[in-house]
Order: sequence, then C-alpha cells, then structure tokens
Amino acid sequence: MVEFGGWEMPVEYTGITQEHLAVRSAAGLFDVSHMGEIEIAGKDALAAVQSIFCNDAAALQPGDAQYSAILTDQGTFVDDVVVYRLRGDHFLVVVNAANVIKDYNWIAERLAAFGDAVAMDASSRYALLAVQGPAAQGIVQPLTGVELASLKHYSFAHGEIANVLGTISRTGYTGEDGFEIFVPPKQADRVWQAILASGQPAGLIPCGLGARDTLRLEAGMRLYGSDIDETTTALEAGLGWIVAGPRRAQMAAGLTRKLVGFELTDPGIARHGYDVYVDGVAAGKVTSGTQTPTIRKSIGMAYLPIAKTGAGSEFEIDIRGRRARARVVPLPFYTRAK
Repeated sequence: MVEFGGWEMPVEYTGITQEHLAVRSAAGLFDVSHMGEIEIAGKDALAAVQSIFCNDAAALQPGDAQYSAILTDQGTFVDDVVVYRLRGDHFLVVVNAANVIKDYNWIAERLAAFGDAVAMDASSRYALLAVQGPAAQGIVQPLTGVELASLKHYSFAHGEIANVLGTISRTGYTGEDGFEIFVPPKQADRVWQAILASGQPAGLIPCGLGARDTLRLEAGMRLYGSDIDETTTALEAGLGWIVAGPRRAQMAAGLTRKLVGFELTDPGIARHGYDVYVDGVAAGKVTSGTQTPTIRKSIGMAYLPIAKTGAGSEFEIDIRGRRARARVVPLPFYTRAK
C-alpha cells in the first residue's frame, strides 16, 4: 500500500505481472475511487463546458462521454479528464485525484462568466470500480439489467449493478475493453464482492496501481504528472485530436518537440526521470518507462526534438551512469485484438 493523490492505494494484490496478464487475457478489477468527480449543471452548462474544456462537448448526446482536458491559455495541461453528458444541461467530469481542488477552483472561477451554470465537487458521492479485459462484459452482464452489448465505446447507461443503483460506462485506462462503474461509496463493497464472485470462473483478479500503470503505458495512454502537465501542450503530447476549433492551429505554430514511444535496443530499463540524449546532447527526460509483461520489452515515452521523432530515430538514455541506446517506435505499443 502507498500514498497516492491523498489516498492509501494498493500497488499490487498478488503481483504486478500476474495482474497485468490477467487483464490482457481475462479480466481485472480495479478500485479507482480516488478519481475525482465534478458536476456542472444549468441552462448555460454546455456553453461553460465548451469554454473550459478543449474537446467539442456539443458533439455529445446524453449517454455519451469523451476524453478531454482543461488547458491553459498556452495550451498546456491543467488536467486531462473524461466528460460525461448526463442530460442536456448536466455534465459529470472525472478528474485526476491529485487535481480535484485545483480543477474545481479553475472551473468555478470561469463559471462566473456564464449566467446559469454551477459546479459542485461531487467526489464524495461516487465510488468508481473498473472491470477491464476481454472477459469483462461476460462478468458484469449477469449483475445488471443494462444491455452491455448496446453500449458503444465511450458511452454509458444508468441502472442497477448487483442491486445497487449506479452508472456503467464503457471506458477504461488499460487498452482493453471494459467498464467503469459508478456507485455510492457505502454500497461499493457489495458491488466489488459481487464482481469478484461473478468473475472468478473467468479468471478475474483484483489489480493495483502497478498493473494499471504498465497496462496504460503499453496502450500509449498518457499519465498526468509524468507524460503531461502544465509544461506540455496537447500537440506536443500527441493529443491534438482532443483540441477542437482554431486552438489546434494556434498551438501548432512553433512546435519544437513531441512525445514519442521508444524501446531500448541495449539491455536495461528506462525509468521515469532518466536523462535523454540526442547526438550526445541532453534533450529531456523519460516521462514513463518500464519492462512490460505483454510485449516483453523495455519501453517508455519521452519528449524529443521534432527532427528526431520519426519512427526508427535513435537516441540514448542514461541508466544509472550508463548510456543505453533506444529507438523511436509508433504508439501505442499494444493494441487489443478486435
């Protein structure tokens, strides 16, 4: 157990590798209740969400969700989020645990410009459980009347799960199919136990932060505080597709670096914070890195000068005083079979 974003969180239950492989082959169950939830409602809620977040919330129908972000005027990340449209005038935003207060204050300050829109930190109203893996649908379906097969990727529905009223979203942070389940905190244990019981015959096991990190890295998903933060723009991070309208073109001007995926060609493991060298000159740091169980390679992400971001470009990483060779490879490292 470790402190994480103000919460005590499990790094692992039975082992990171075992949990990682269970998600890739069957299913894993994550307690991600540390994530924060902010609700925005009112007649002007859509206009407010369109202004505060970078993706096009007007494209959402009730029951749809989208990956988005809060960006500074310079296009850098305040946070990356998922926006859910509950009703025409009511949105739920899932934010990173360490950023709840910062995000809420940022949103509340900007709502003053809108006539009828209010924000509420609703984090205490939600526990969030994630069932991820190819067996996820078969595990969750017996516990709910919601027709899971009808849920598209990044859509959600309300209903009972293990006799508890909640919301099931077809979203996740592992690169696998799966569901994130919002329920009241007091009933979360009942739902957790029901999912474990339903999933045991299929090979589902509980998973911690360690497997969550190796899974998301294989899937090329960015981590706030490591791969993206208030010093990195959405275009530098390869996330220009979440920026709607003219801001994308404005951010592209003067782009000098970009986040890339890499694999080591020399022995070693490139960890977060290790120095990166291009043509012998310091050029940045590894933002994420590990040896992953599925592809069995030492992989990671780092920001490199634009001229060195093409697939196959080579550079070096300082691993405890030793320069190890690495090469740029396309993201994501892993894509699930459809």
